[in-house]
Amino acid sequence: MSSKKKGVYGSKVKKVTQMLFYKRHQKPGVKGWELHKALGSDYPKVLDLLEDYLKPLDLQVKTVFEEEKTPEKPTIEELDKARFFVALSRGSVTKDKLMGWRVDDLAGLAITISFIISKKGQSARKDVEKMLGAKMPNWKIGLNLDRYIRYGYLTQDEKGQLFLDWRTRAEVDQKALIDMLLSAEKQKEEAAAEPEQEEAEPQEPE
Repeated sequence: MSSKKKGVYGSKVKKVTQMLFYKRHQKPGVKGWELHKALGSDYPKVLDLLEDYLKPLDLQVKTVFEEEKTPEKPTIEELDKARFFVALSRGSVTKDKLMGWRVDDLAGLAITISFIISKKGQSARKDVEKMLGAKMPNWKIGLNLDRYIRYGYLTQDEKGQLFLDWRTRAEVDQKALIDMLLSAEKQKEEAAAEPEQEEAEPQEPE
């Protein structure tokens, strides 16, 4: 790469850094079409260069598509409709970095996301509230759901239907979450069945 080209890309990396780190909208990050307009059609390459600088800091550029299904090889038109933002790299968040969340609140979020996934991506809020009623105090349910919505994990329409929002698609490995919850449920069932099996074993004759 020539020194002139390096200078051009260095300027573009600086500009995209300012755009991604400076909060300009209610939601974090920048839409692809905004990057396209500011940097040109090669903005995906500029983002790759930025990510090389971010890796040592345990940061990465995340891409969130409006559609739930992420394209394997997105076109520039699909990228223009996506949202880009900077986030912690996978595995860099430790147990002592829960961003002010209580463990039971995070558990409630995980259960809520998995419940909505099991309902094919949407559920009536009253059904989610009923489900959470068996997991946490009633006074916390409404507060937590509003918090999940405010933070971008869920969205609610005018009919009271809850859907997964952009942050869930960006931060949550939905398959791994479902597998983890199913594994925990299986272990719980096996632990509950062990005493019954012991009682059912025939006694040795004296």
